Amino acid sequence: MAAWRAMQRADRGADTPFLSPCWARSVELARGGVRIAMLSERGGEPRAFMTVQAGRITALAAGGVMADYEGLVGDPGPGFDPTQLVRALGVSRYDFSHIPAEQDTFGRYARGGSVSWVIDLPGGYEAYAAQRRADGVSALKEIERKRRKAEREVGVVRFTARSASRADFDRLMALKRAQYRATGQTDVLAAGWTLKLLEDLFALDAAGFGGALFTLHLGDQLAAMQFHLMGETTIHAWMVAHEAEFERYSPGLILFQDILKWTDAQPYDRLDLGYGDYRFKRELSNLQRPLMHGFVGVPSAASFVREAAYGVRRAAEALPLGAVSELPGKAMRRIDLIRGLR
Repeated sequence: MAAWRAMQRADRGADTPFLSPCWARSVELARGGVRIAMLSERGGEPRAFMTVQAGRITALAAGGVMADYEGLVGDPGPGFDPTQLVRALGVSRYDFSHIPAEQDTFGRYARGGSVSWVIDLPGGYEAYAAQRRADGVSALKEIERKRRKAEREVGVVRFTARSASRADFDRLMALKRAQYRATGQTDVLAAGWTLKLLEDLFALDAAGFGGALFTLHLGDQLAAMQFHLMGETTIHAWMVAHEAEFERYSPGLILFQDILKWTDAQPYDRLDLGYGDYRFKRELSNLQRPLMHGFVGVPSAASFVREAAYGVRRAAEALPLGAVSELPGKAMRRIDLIRGLR
């Protein structure tokens, strides 16, 4: 584990807590089925590590839908082919969804991409805010206006970092489940092990890794809650929700701003908002990390089926059919989500 963490520290791009050995351990305790691959020269020191959730035929990211990043930590060396990893795991196929594009080892197997929206704060909050203003982004000014309005009409805005309130944590989970139902999305917390994972991380007190609950109260009333995964220098935004009665004040954005200000006195200088194209992510982020999705397979029926599915997806997306063109891709993501929850 020491070598693994040292590789993370040597590569800022690998600092995400989802690539930490502690993430692999947490998923294993909550769910099981985690496999760790260590790549090394014959009889030599480890060069790279990678974790997956391996089944009988296929492998996914450790933690499935709960993981916003996956891939290698370290340098596997020249000439490494990911099919070697697939064979070593004893599966026919490894499906990946969020490998950073800089990991060119997997580039030839990518079938598409997305981005993770990141707020980088190397000079602290004020320097970040000044640059946002210089870039013509008014989002932070609007958040401050909403903050003043909330204080006039409801009560003092109170921010709590690393809250230990189990009641507030439970309220966040209840709001997320209600949100899934209202939007017709799969309730990822219904799987059981996913909620256990979050509960375990909420209770975890470990250096450089764990879950942290941040809350915002307006007066005496709980208005917004966010549960994030913490790395050594990166916070990864994860579960967020707010009370509907305070929506006009944008309490979730106020809470994000307070977290950013809080980092000035902390070892954190990056808040990763994750993938998904939302307006608030576009306005707050000042860095985009390209991600890849695709699969690595060995000759097999499983690889043939996946390649055929991507072929249908490419053909549909090339047609000028609007939302209909997106249906195969949505179906693949839905199937992968369900697979990742089992």
